[in-house]
Amino acid sequence: MPTPRIHFGAGTLSKLPAIAAAYGRKMLLVTGRQTLRRSPVASGMLDELSRAGMEVACLEVDREPSPELIDEAAALGRETPFEVVVAIGGGSAVDAGKAISAMLLQRDPVERFIEGQPGFTPHDGRKIPFIAVPTTSGTGTEATSNAVISRVGPGGYKRSLRHAAFVPNEAIIDPELMTSAPPELTASSGMDAFTQLLEAYLSPFASPFTDAISCSGLVRFSRSFELACGSGAGDVAVRADMAYAALMSGIALSNAGLGIVHGFASSVGGLFDIPHGTLCATLLAEATRENIRQLLASEGGESGLRKFANASRILTGASTGNVANDCGRLVELLEEWQARYAFPRLGEFGVSESDFDAIIPATRSKTNAVPLDEAAMRRILVARV
Repeated sequence: MPTPRIHFGAGTLSKLPAIAAAYGRKMLLVTGRQTLRRSPVASGMLDELSRAGMEVACLEVDREPSPELIDEAAALGRETPFEVVVAIGGGSAVDAGKAISAMLLQRDPVERFIEGQPGFTPHDGRKIPFIAVPTTSGTGTEATSNAVISRVGPGGYKRSLRHAAFVPNEAIIDPELMTSAPPELTASSGMDAFTQLLEAYLSPFASPFTDAISCSGLVRFSRSFELACGSGAGDVAVRADMAYAALMSGIALSNAGLGIVHGFASSVGGLFDIPHGTLCATLLAEATRENIRQLLASEGGESGLRKFANASRILTGASTGNVANDCGRLVELLEEWQARYAFPRLGEFGVSESDFDAIIPATRSKTNAVPLDEAAMRRILVARV
């Protein structure tokens, strides 16, 4: 899978005007609803772009992009021949910008190209050049080939618009943009990045390459997650570690896939309006416990158990000398975070056991650490409803 041209480090946002101008002068700027208000660094960028001669049209998004949002933005964009799309914001804003850049040259609605939808047609890959500027450390979408599109409610879905060409042309990752993220957002988005690192590491399609990427991200995450959620929130070096972990998670998942937590993120997230990072955070401890239980009971589970144990050693900085015990310590740490950061239960968003018969058959996890049957998936959900 290709990767974007990456510009990483404090102050790299200042490169945006010159980078964008290389693609053209007419820009669509997609931002989160609070992005420019929350970040003084980002808010000054509009003036910088204007001084650089860019003609900028702005679009704010306040939630995960819906097909209606993408179609409306693409229709408006066709009236203005944008030469470059830039997204500054969290995962939802970057996904929205990525999808809009992919749809500006199309005439059909975006649902035609969303995986798993009736009448699905593969996208031809044509797009307007796209620059991703994340302001949170979570989804890693600045390095992936898909944009997640959601229609939430009965019959809803959360699925991907995907093509290798949709990997952003450029990714500007400036940790100074992330110092203003509130603690609850830092915790939930951080858990999303961690879940992606862990699930890609445990994937049956993992490779020495993705293992190295995942473990590199886990090391940075382990030393800075708790600091980012607390006393180190304003520390640019801490935020750089978290941004690096998220970036590595995007590269790893693009090449190895994800597991059951992200399977539920699609099936549960299509039915209930739950922020993606929150959904990952609330399910990860139970999903890890179930995966380890299944690996302990299966033939050939030793490799997966060793990887869980290694992740535990990275996170805790120590080993018990026993693989099973190290796996247990990993679950304990995840439960500790679950309590400390008060990740809400599914029931707080309206999910009940009566919904499981719709959720479980719709959940796919072919790249999970170990195959899970319906009973195993039900145990994960029951524990967090």
